[in-house]
Amino acid sequence: MKIEKQLATLLMILTLSINGMAQVTVNSLQELRPYLKQDSVQVKLAPGVYTITAEDIKKGAFPDQIRIKNNANVLLLFTGSHSVYDFTGVTLEVKTEVFTAFPNQDEFHQLQVIGNHNVLKNLTMVDVGSVHDAPTHRGTNIVMDGSHNRIEGFHLTTKGAYPYGYGEAFGKGGRSVIRHRKHSSFLVRGYKNHAKNCTVIHRSYGHAIFMQAADLPIIEGCYVEGAMRSTDDMLNERGTGSDADKVGFKTVWGYELPKGYIMCTGEEGIRAYNGGETLIDGKEYRRGTSNPTIINCTVKNMRAGVTLTHATGKKYVSGTTVIGCERGFCIGSGDIVDCYADTQHGPALGVDYTWDQGMTADITLLPYEGETYNGSGHAAIIIGSNHKITLRSAIPNPDTNLKIHVGGDNRTIGMLGKDENYSASNIVLHNLTGYPVVLDDNSKNCTGISAGEVIDEGENNHVFKKQLEVK
Repeated sequence: MKIEKQLATLLMILTLSINGMAQVTVNSLQELRPYLKQDSVQVKLAPGVYTITAEDIKKGAFPDQIRIKNNANVLLLFTGSHSVYDFTGVTLEVKTEVFTAFPNQDEFHQLQVIGNHNVLKNLTMVDVGSVHDAPTHRGTNIVMDGSHNRIEGFHLTTKGAYPYGYGEAFGKGGRSVIRHRKHSSFLVRGYKNHAKNCTVIHRSYGHAIFMQAADLPIIEGCYVEGAMRSTDDMLNERGTGSDADKVGFKTVWGYELPKGYIMCTGEEGIRAYNGGETLIDGKEYRRGTSNPTIINCTVKNMRAGVTLTHATGKKYVSGTTVIGCERGFCIGSGDIVDCYADTQHGPALGVDYTWDQGMTADITLLPYEGETYNGSGHAAIIIGSNHKITLRSAIPNPDTNLKIHVGGDNRTIGMLGKDENYSASNIVLHNLTGYPVVLDDNSKNCTGISAGEVIDEGENNHVFKKQLEVK
């Protein structure tokens, strides 16, 4: 019986090997492509630099298309399941000329996963060309659909959008003064998909990592870095015939671009949407994003660090640092645990809507090098109700021209034309920083303590200055 069991075990191992569990090494992208459609394979692309050009597209070397809402051309489409793809030592260069090489193009994806239970790891992807080489309509480097997929250890350098260099000043979404052709880095959709230990160097107008139609997505250990530009520098283009100059610097918000602000040339670092489409097991779902988890990420020089306002369900952010962004964290409801942000270019914490409630946040405000370029004047802006917020400080002498505002005006660059007076109620605030607290006249029933000065213009508030160790 013992011999029979040993033979049975050996047979099982041989069967698994025959079914493709042994790793296969391929030496070209064309040799790789058939494996993308297979289940239960382990494939390694030989180390090296692989380049995709417009001539490759014209020759039909990458013919895959997929339709989820819109037609999309995809360079590498992973349709199989239960497979592992190892790209250690591989650099994939995509010439920006490829973005407009497909005929009748609606969307363009460089890499997309629609199978389930796949692992893709350690690929370096580089867009080679100018930051102004935009896609015909819209482009994204990576799209994750399907379920239980993990993309790990990728390094993305994203380039190419129109216009580039102004951030959202002249349009986003459905409204624009200058028609945009956006290019984002990493879109997470599907069910229980996981982006882990990825780096995104973002030099494009679009999002770095964003979620649409995603349930239980996890963004873990990722580093995102964008680029900032001051509105003063943009206004120096006056008389040059640039895109901004041609529209008289009239922004999408209805007024001329103001001085004294700084903007990301891209969009959000990590963002969740309340709509979108995804494909799981061949079925298309239209829905929002729900139950996102963000763990141990760093976001630098983006429009916002982590924005989850429009997601539903349990929202959880932990161990994440935001540096030099227009805004740090904004999740509406849910938990921000052991996180860090500076206030150099905008508030460390924001809340989008007065109906947002039930956020718990613990954020340490960080020091920064150089001058403050925070046009809003906010260290934090807190509106809505029933939030519990603790702000700590690693800054010995904070800039007291910046305030922690509870209720009141937003004053971020896109809100200057609005007569706003946002309410805040039942906020519990523990301000362990030296930043002053301003309780607006539209605040009420707020409680807590503050190491900084307290200005109370509201109703029935009980936030008191106390001698506290700034921490």
